[in-house]
Amino acid sequence: MKLLCLLLVLASSIAAVHLETSGRDEYPTLPSHVFITAPSPTEAKSRFAMLDDVRLLANGLLQLGQSLREFVHKTKAQINDIFQKLNIFDHSFYQLSVVTSEIKEEEEELKKTTNFLKANNEEIRNLSLEINSKINNILQERTLLQSKVGSLEERLKGLSQSMVPADQISEITTLKEVIEAQEKTITNLLKAVNEQHDQLDHQKIKIKNLEEKLSFDSFQDTVDKPMDSDHAAPDMFGYLTGNSTGLDTIDFPVDCSELYNKGESNSGIYVIKPNQSEPFNVYCEMGSDGGSTVIQRRVDGSADFDQTWEKYEKGFGDLEKDFWLGLKKIHSITQQGVYTLRVDLEDWKEEKRWAEYCFSLEGPSKDYTLHVSHLSGDLPDAMANSTGMRFSTKDRNKDNHRNSNCARNYTGGWWFNACGDTNLNGRYLWLRAKGRSVRRKGIHWKPGTGSSYSLKMTKITIRQAPTADCFN
Repeated sequence: MKLLCLLLVLASSIAAVHLETSGRDEYPTLPSHVFITAPSPTEAKSRFAMLDDVRLLANGLLQLGQSLREFVHKTKAQINDIFQKLNIFDHSFYQLSVVTSEIKEEEEELKKTTNFLKANNEEIRNLSLEINSKINNILQERTLLQSKVGSLEERLKGLSQSMVPADQISEITTLKEVIEAQEKTITNLLKAVNEQHDQLDHQKIKIKNLEEKLSFDSFQDTVDKPMDSDHAAPDMFGYLTGNSTGLDTIDFPVDCSELYNKGESNSGIYVIKPNQSEPFNVYCEMGSDGGSTVIQRRVDGSADFDQTWEKYEKGFGDLEKDFWLGLKKIHSITQQGVYTLRVDLEDWKEEKRWAEYCFSLEGPSKDYTLHVSHLSGDLPDAMANSTGMRFSTKDRNKDNHRNSNCARNYTGGWWFNACGDTNLNGRYLWLRAKGRSVRRKGIHWKPGTGSSYSLKMTKITIRQAPTADCFN
């Protein structure tokens, strides 16, 4: 403000000088003898600025303008900085609002589920009380019938002693048989009622346990977790030796492609021996164009894929159903040359899609870092975000998310990049979940901002690439 005032004062001074100079040119000057003959009583003082003063004033104005320009540039920079900070704040506030809306949505779903369970529990409690009252009534009627039967038996004894006629005896015997049949029917009814009562008690206990689980985990699925099939085949993913197979290990093929080239045309479980590895079991899928090694399959949820690093490195599941071959075995296969990776997916509408990638996998020292490059297929590319990422599990987090463990939150091991939107090793869900967080825990394929596929079947296979310059 001070600089502006000073500028105005200097401008006014220059304007005054200009007016005085121009005024002298406008009016005619008197002859010089006039001033000689009629001098002023006092000598007139010059009203014009000296040239040095004008130069000094001009230099001052120039410095003032430069200072003012620097001040304006500095002010603009500060305003731009403030705008950048406001944009960052707006972005953070928007992310916070999205997370808040998700939490509110899941909280509403949890409240609805809890209210529904409470209503069912109350209905079962009322049914149990009604059945108990009916059982008591039946027991009372049974006691009354037993007393009546006892009195009838005494009367029959008395009648038999007093020589009751034969027709009355037969009638009494028939009545006794009817009563015994009714008693047997009542006994069976009581047994059925007791069994139903036990079933209701068991259901009541299950509902109570479910309520306790909901109180601790708001993201619990509505379906039971499948049993792991590792117990059925504990040695299926172990390495084999010459003694265990009874064959010379030199005779084993290096992969399923070699098996196909030797004449094998049926898909199934075979033993292979890649270079620098012990032999092990794999599932080979034979087609008209060659043999592929299946490294992952999900068809019925029979295997639990929420496993530790040790399990994902060794392999788990059932080679004829759901399984993961093992990172160590996959790496030993891919060290023999250039391989392609194929992903086959099927959703719950029985729509099938596929994608094929150039594929390589680094060793355990690099935590099995993935490298893929999309080749072809009708699936949108959802693996581009995973290339260059290390493998992560719930007990060994290698993703890029600093504040969260993606494998633990989304379940299953995968090449997570700040959690991302794709995970083929998630939880197998038989029904489409309503909550967004629950859906993220399931098997899904989401390319960036595209739509997410809730999957019924997944299959990942590898085979030797036809050319060696796959990544070039």
